[in-house]
Amino acid sequence: MTSGHPLPQDREPTLTIAEVVERTGLTHDTLRYYEKAGLIERVGRTTGNQRRYDGADLAWLEFLLRLRETGMSIADMQRFAQLRAEGDVSVAGRLAMLREHRAELADRIRALRRNARALDDKINHYERLLDDMQSGSEDLT
Repeated sequence: MTSGHPLPQDREPTLTIAEVVERTGLTHDTLRYYEKAGLIERVGRTTGNQRRYDGADLAWLEFLLRLRETGMSIADMQRFAQLRAEGDVSVAGRLAMLREHRAELADRIRALRRNARALDDKINHYERLLDDMQSGSEDLT
């Protein structure tokens, strides 16, 4: 991540907050909240104090979205971001967090599959009932 200092001219191309909003689907307010909550480090700024996001910022935001979409809490995302900011000394801690989150995600996926099968069974039941009703069958139990 970049610091909150103005960006040098020789840096990679950067994105405005509007461009990041368009690419990520996050709102301006969410991006600012993520920065205030410590999920993202202060991004680079132009001499006019406008936020500029680089490729690393965007990649990190996309990973945060994956964590959020897979159900990681903001508190855990903050803890992960803090570990990340510590650098290489925290690799084992980050790995442990991701393994734990992945295991929880696998449990939720299994539960969702069970629930989907139950819904499919009920849908099939009602489709059979409708077929029986349309064919004039008397046994609708």
